[in-house]
This record gives sequence, C-alpha cells and structure tokens, in this order.
Amino acid sequence: MGNRGVLSNMGATRVNAIVWGILTGLAGMEHGFFEMLQGSVAPSGVVIEAIGPSQRFWELGTEPAMTVVPNFLVTGILAMIVGLAIILWSSAFVQKQYGAHVLMILTIMLLLFGGGFAPIGSGVLAIIVATRINKPLTWWSTRLPVGIRGFLASSWKWSLVICAAGYLFCIVSAIFGWPLLLFFDARTTNDILLVTGLGVLVLMLYVIPAGFAYDIEKQAASPLIDSMKEGLEP
Repeated sequence: MGNRGVLSNMGATRVNAIVWGILTGLAGMEHGFFEMLQGSVAPSGVVIEAIGPSQRFWELGTEPAMTVVPNFLVTGILAMIVGLAIILWSSAFVQKQYGAHVLMILTIMLLLFGGGFAPIGSGVLAIIVATRINKPLTWWSTRLPVGIRGFLASSWKWSLVICAAGYLFCIVSAIFGWPLLLFFDARTTNDILLVTGLGVLVLMLYVIPAGFAYDIEKQAASPLIDSMKEGLEP
C-alpha cells in the first residue's frame, strides 16, 4: 500500500525516466560483464563484440558495442561502473535540477566505454523525459484533445509494464537466443529480435506522451480533490 502511494505521488514522467534509466544501466552492465570475461586483451578496433567467441551462447549473440579504451577488461569494468551509476542516479536523483544533464553525461560515457549501442536509445529517451520532470507540461495539455488525453492516461501503466517486459525479453534473447531458438534458426531469431526491438522503441515513444497525459490529468484533478477535502473538514 505504501509503495503504491509513493508511486502515485512520484508522477508518471519521473517514473518513466527512472524505468528507462534503470533498463539502460542494466543493459550497459550486461555488456560490461561479458567484456570483462574476455580478459585483459586489446580489441581489434573501436567497434567491438561485447560477447566474445568463447562466451557466446549462440552464433549471432555478439552484442555490438564501441570503446575508446584499448582493453576488454578495463572497458568491461568501466561499463559496469557507469551502468550502475546510471541505475543509482535514475532511481534517486534524476528529478534534481541537473538530473537530466548528469544522466546525459553518464549515457555518453556508457556509449564510449563499451555499454553497447542498443541501450543508448533508452538512455536518450530517459534524458528527454527527465527534462520534463516537475514541469507544467503546458505544450502537451494544449495539444492533446481531452478524449485522447484520457485514453493515454488510462493506458500509461500497462503500456509501461509491457514495454519494460519487452525490453528485458530483448536483452535475454540477445544473450542466450532463448526462447526463440527453440522454434527458429539463428538468422530468423536475429530478425525477430530486430523487429521486437523496433516494436519496443515504438512503444516507448507511446509511453512517453501517455505518462505526460497521466500527469496532466492528475494535475487537473488535484484542485478538485483539495476542494472536496476542504468541504469535508468540520
């Protein structure tokens, strides 16, 4: 009950930024873990495969990334540290005055230090959403018709859950190929993952205005709730 109250008071915009930030950090740490397993060896270039041949669970599970550090072990350690920093910052400090700016710096660091290419998409969306935390959302409130705004607001929670689940599914499947490899060959599995990843991105773009609509509806209801409480006071 208390946790649901905290979630309700937090605001959908901040929750979106937290979720995208945590998922970005987790994906970055996952890349870093497999880079560490490759040991203290130099990559062949700036663009690398986070999962090396010896650690690979299926032939196309390579996890492409980039690094400016010419050492897999150091790259992996840095990716895990930055990924953890993104998780902690998103969870506790993203709503602060410079929350979005710090998150942007950390996301750039994650890209440069082996955190992978795919996680950067969710990181960028987290940054964009973080800039609107505790803002009046005037632009959205004047451009979203009331009916559409109500539908978006009512669909925010379940669309967020589905999107986060899809993101985690992509991470697990990209590493292990499971469960898709139970039914398809490697090439088809890879194609399905690409389409699924694109679908998750599209759903993310839906969840963002849905969260804004939820907060707008919540802000609009607050004066009514306050007046009702005042009317009930003796």
